[in-house]
Amino acid sequence: MLLAEDLVLLLTDDKTGRLIVDQLRRDLVLSGAVVHQLTELGRLRVTGRDEELRPGRLVVADGSPTGDDLLDATLERLAGRKPEKPKNALGGIGKGLYQRLLEHLAARGILRLEVDRVLGLFPRTAWPAVDSTHEDGVRRGLSDVLVVGRTPTPHELTLIALLDAVGQVPAVLPGSDVSRRELRRRARAVAEDGGFAATAVRKALDEALAATTVVATSQ
Repeated sequence: MLLAEDLVLLLTDDKTGRLIVDQLRRDLVLSGAVVHQLTELGRLRVTGRDEELRPGRLVVADGSPTGDDLLDATLERLAGRKPEKPKNALGGIGKGLYQRLLEHLAARGILRLEVDRVLGLFPRTAWPAVDSTHEDGVRRGLSDVLVVGRTPTPHELTLIALLDAVGQVPAVLPGSDVSRRELRRRARAVAEDGGFAATAVRKALDEALAATTVVATSQ
C-alpha cells in the first residue's frame, strides 16, 4: 500500500466517506507522501552543495518506471519541470492526485463511491469504507507508537511526520487515553526524524496559510 493511500484512508471518515481535513492540507500531505516514496525508491533526490544546480532542489535522479502508475505519473510530471525547492514542487504534484488515489482504493474494494445531491440539486460525492481491515491495522500501529511507546517502523515514522505536518495526528487516533496535546507532543518528537518531505509539507502549509492571512487582513 502506498503511503499516500494510507493517508487517504486515515483522513477519510469511514461512515460518511468525507475528508476530515481541508483541501489545502489534503493536497500537500498527499504530494509529500508521493515525493517521499519516490525518494525512497531512488527516483528523486535533493541536490547538495558543490553541484551544478543550486542546493536544496528536488530533481529526478532516475526516470525509469516504478511499476506503479500513480508514482510514475508524478515522476513524469516532475521530469518535465525545472528543479524547485521541495515545498514549491508540492503544489503541482497535488493536482488530481486525490481523485486518482480514491479510484485506486475503490478498484481494490476498500472504498466505494456514493453520489447524492445537496438540496436535491447539486451533486456531492463521498467515499465510505467497504473494507477497513488494512486501515484498522495502520491505526493500531500508530497507536502502538504514540500511546504505548513502541519504536516506529520507517513507514509509520513517515506517516506520523506527514500527519503531524498538517496537524491531524489526534484526529486519526480518536478515543485515545492520551490527551490531544500530548499526542501532538509525542508526534512532533517522532516527526523530527521524518525526513525532508514532511518538512516541505510543513513549510508549504505555513506559507500558504500566511498568504491567506495577509489577503484576508488587507480586504
